[in-house]
Amino acid sequence: MNNNKIKVEIWTDVMCPFCYIGKKKFEAGLEQFAHKDKVQVVWKSFQLNPNLQTDETLSLNAYMAKRKGVSIEEAAEMNTGAVKKATTVGLHYNMDKVIPANTLKAHQFAHFAKKHSLQSEAEELLFRSYFIDGKNIDNTSTLLQLVTELGLSTDEFKTALDKQSYLADVKADIQEAKELDIRMIPHFLVNRKYVVSGSYDSQTFTDILTKAYNEDQQATSPSNFEVTNGESCSMDGNCD
Repeated sequence: MNNNKIKVEIWTDVMCPFCYIGKKKFEAGLEQFAHKDKVQVVWKSFQLNPNLQTDETLSLNAYMAKRKGVSIEEAAEMNTGAVKKATTVGLHYNMDKVIPANTLKAHQFAHFAKKHSLQSEAEELLFRSYFIDGKNIDNTSTLLQLVTELGLSTDEFKTALDKQSYLADVKADIQEAKELDIRMIPHFLVNRKYVVSGSYDSQTFTDILTKAYNEDQQATSPSNFEVTNGESCSMDGNCD
């Protein structure tokens, strides 16, 4: 019998609405998995818009309209679709409060939390802050508040941020995504074999985890990737 952990690597960006939805669906699927104690979850950094200059006066609708070349009304309609999807997993997005922000600092915060084995908790706080609380997650003060919520040292994080101690980790994740040709997020990679590209139903995650577990117990060698596609966001600004 093989006692290795089932490794689930998840590439996300805080500003991706389907990433938060996908997180909830994955967690629901994991909860239904009989061997969830055998699963190791590793969150990976991805930036949909690395060149974004944070502007607290810019609404999400205005940002989307400019990025996609559509009217404010059309952008609002696109965001309404994500809001409706979010309600299916118990999330209530406040798109009118969202501040489009560069997520580089947020990813460094997530890696800081990873050092303290609180990465999943950090991701939850980031998504909640962005989509529900309408906080600027590019603001150091906001991130320090989240550090406090995690019960970690604000001084330690401030020093790490000033020294960019986790920037290399963030960039390594992004480079790895390029090497794996990951273009859409959320992107779930299970045992380096099973891929769920996008936000899919919870049962799909349960089924894939079960399949990976059974193969692991039989010491079956991974073959080619098996891909399942769902709702996702891409670097060109499309979320569908």
